[in-house]
Amino acid sequence: MVFESLELDAYLQRIRLAAPLPVSIESLASITEAHAASIPFENLDILLGLPISLDLEALVRKLIHNRRGGYCFEHNTLMRAVLECLGYQVTGLGARVVSESGAVRPRTHMLLLVELPAGHYVVDVGFGGDGLLHPIALQHDESVRVGMSHHRLRNEGSLWMLQVEHDGRWTDLYSFDLAPQWLPDYEVANHFTSTHPSSPFVANLTAQLVRRQRHVVLRNRTLTVREPGGLTTQTVRDPAHLLAVLEGEFGLAFPPGSRFRRPEF
Repeated sequence: MVFESLELDAYLQRIRLAAPLPVSIESLASITEAHAASIPFENLDILLGLPISLDLEALVRKLIHNRRGGYCFEHNTLMRAVLECLGYQVTGLGARVVSESGAVRPRTHMLLLVELPAGHYVVDVGFGGDGLLHPIALQHDESVRVGMSHHRLRNEGSLWMLQVEHDGRWTDLYSFDLAPQWLPDYEVANHFTSTHPSSPFVANLTAQLVRRQRHVVLRNRTLTVREPGGLTTQTVRDPAHLLAVLEGEFGLAFPPGSRFRRPEF
């Protein structure tokens, strides 16, 4: 996966991070946190009827130069290219997001495994509001806390489970194994996720941005902001208000009058 130094400079400017960034767990943590805080998780192109491309040139144009966001395949494909350009050894993995109903979902989430001298670390900048801000070591019961985000890994045989903690309660996010995934695997999953009627990204609008002390999540007409002082919610009133929220909270600018398939007003 070729990622030129010119794009790397533009990427670092986009996430407001300065070089040099030597290969280390400290640099890796700085990159992932800055990425999550700067590039939103969002599915808006799907709701505009536009295809989701995993071509690296298209991702550079969209997420870096056009200052848009994306979902897991877009974020983590870009992150993999960035890390490989910096000298990291990276393997792509696939995960099943846990359903509240307990139903088995398809393997439609992309995450990364990064090899460092100290061991292997899970990196994931494409899960949105409940996602990791820093890498987490691939070890049973390993946990990582960054600001309001607290995660841990559990291992059972060949499967790993990433969990998030809210108010003292651990919740499963997704399960994965260590079988490498390749671009064709992601393209199939991306096609399902971006086009199938049962996909939540086809049926709902979302935009999410995660910082240490402020998690902002928009789902359809409900905007939720979680800060150390508590949780606040706001209802999006109409299409014009939606555009204002997208720009004001997530830095996502669209022409006046832009309309998405969801939510319905």
